[in-house]
Formats: sequence, structure tokens, C-alpha cells
Amino acid sequence: METRKVQVTGGSTFTVSIPKRWAEAHGVSAGSEVTFYPEGDSLLLSVRRDEDPIEGILEIDDVHGRDLTRAVVTMYVSGFDLIRLEAEKITADQRRSVRDATQALVGLEVVEETGSRVLLQDLLDSGQLSVHNAVTRMRLIAVTMLSDAVTAAVENDADLADDVRERDDDVDRLWFMVSRVFRSMLRNPSAAADLDIGREACFDHHSVARQLERIGDHAAKVADLSLEIDPTSEEVAEPLLALHDDAIAVVELAMDAFLEAESDRATRLANQARADVEGIDEHTRAVDERIRGLDDPLQAQHLGLIVDSLSRTADYGGNIAETALQNAAPRPER
Repeated sequence: METRKVQVTGGSTFTVSIPKRWAEAHGVSAGSEVTFYPEGDSLLLSVRRDEDPIEGILEIDDVHGRDLTRAVVTMYVSGFDLIRLEAEKITADQRRSVRDATQALVGLEVVEETGSRVLLQDLLDSGQLSVHNAVTRMRLIAVTMLSDAVTAAVENDADLADDVRERDDDVDRLWFMVSRVFRSMLRNPSAAADLDIGREACFDHHSVARQLERIGDHAAKVADLSLEIDPTSEEVAEPLLALHDDAIAVVELAMDAFLEAESDRATRLANQARADVEGIDEHTRAVDERIRGLDDPLQAQHLGLIVDSLSRTADYGGNIAETALQNAAPRPER
């Protein structure tokens, strides 16, 4: 760390020098332009450069299936605007894996394709992105997914279970977009200016989005389990539905706290959500006891896994409440 004294030139202009070693390392010389980004009591400086797309190249000769899909997703989340996939010969299976990846990602499209190369480009204008809207959308989808998944388990509804599993792709798509924006903000201060959201707020939204993505995963897991169990008796269905209602109530309360602009009310809601998680633990144990009494051990095992997913959902709600508390807390003055 180096310090500099602010000086006054011309009687009205404040100036401060840039460390020479840093300037040389980043190609800054006389005549170079830099950009300042005010953020609270901080002022971020960035070297102004031509806004050329950031390109990444990936050799995929030995990359196939899910590994290839995951590689494309990773490069997208990492912030590449152009993703060039190259191989001596790209197979039909590899092209299908690439298409699967593009369908799971917001704004990514195939813009060029040859026998040995596929070029993907992010065509979405960053100014059109809203992390806040993405998180609120994730909330709606994840909560509805879990409700429908439990209904599918109780009513043995295979069609509803399949629909829940398909909606998990929508949650993942939004999660990857939020992750991409978050990483871009960490590297480039101009991203925050383009999106009109501070880096701290983006971090909080990213943290909440992660919890919602996990809730979506557990909803999909419950949907899968619902296909493995027989119709549940009313004796089991009622406590299972009640546990779901309590778990979702924690998530909804925590999300209300996170989105609440008035800090005192946000704090009250978040503390209530955290307190309710303790009640979920007791409720979970009671439902587990009832399930263990079933005559069919395999049925009991599957239902126990569903109960575990509902319990974890409440825990994720508690995590969201913790983020809401941090978001509502007074900011320290320097």
C-alpha cells in the first residue's frame, strides 16, 4: 500500500499522483485516460481502454458430454463475451452439448459454426440486466417449485413432478446470470456503473440467489423422489404439507426482510425468520418420528429424504435472513 497527499493546483483543482510502478505495470503514461467510479466514501480508479469483447478459447478435442456443457457454463460465468470452442473435428454429440449449454444461459448464442470451431457470443446488453429482478424471479420460481413438488409427492402426480424438474433449468439460468454479473463487478468497476447497483448490494443479491438456487435443487430432488413412492396416507400427507408450509414461510419472511427498504422493519422480519428456523427443527423431528413408523421401509426412507429437503429449505431461509440482517445493519463510518 502506498499513500499520497492531495495537493491543490491553480487554486481550485485537487490533484494526486499515481504510483509510478503501478502506472508502468498497467501501461499508463502521459496522455493516458483513467476513469473514476465513486462508491460511498471510496473512489475507484480504472485505466480507460477500448471496450473490446473479452474472448476465451477452449480446446475441446477430449471434452465431451456434461464436462463440455459445464466448461461452457464456467467460461460464461467467468465473464467471457466471446467463447471460441476449437477441435480437430467437432462431433455431433459435442454440438448437442454446446446447444444444451447455450439454452441454459441467458444471452449466449451460437454466432459462427464450422467443422472445427464453434463461436459463442453473449448478445445481451449489460444495461438490460437486473440482478434485483433476477433474484425476485428466482424467489417466485423456487417457492412454487417446492410447493408443486410436495403436492406431486402427496398426490403421486408424475406429470407435476416432471414439470417441477423442468423449471429447475429456469432457476439455474437466472443463477448463472447473477453469478456472471457478480464476477464482472469484482473485476471491472464500470460494470457496477452500467447496472446502477453497488458492489456490496450485488454481493448480497448473489448470496441470496445462491440460497434460492439450492432451494430449487431440493424442489427438483423432491420431485424425483415423488416418482419413487406410493401415494401417501392422510396420516403422513398432512404433517408433510404442514412442514412444507412452515419451511416456505421462513423463506418468504426472510425474502421480505431482504427486499425491505426500511432497515428497522427488515431487521424485525429477519430476526423472526431466524427464530422460526428453530421451530422447524422440532417440527422435522416430529414428522420423522411418524414416518419411521410406516410398515414399508423403502417408503419411509424416501419420505425421510423429502423431510430432509424441507428442513434444509428452512435453513436456506435462515441464511437469507442473515444476509438481510447484514444488509439492514448500519454502515460503519471511516
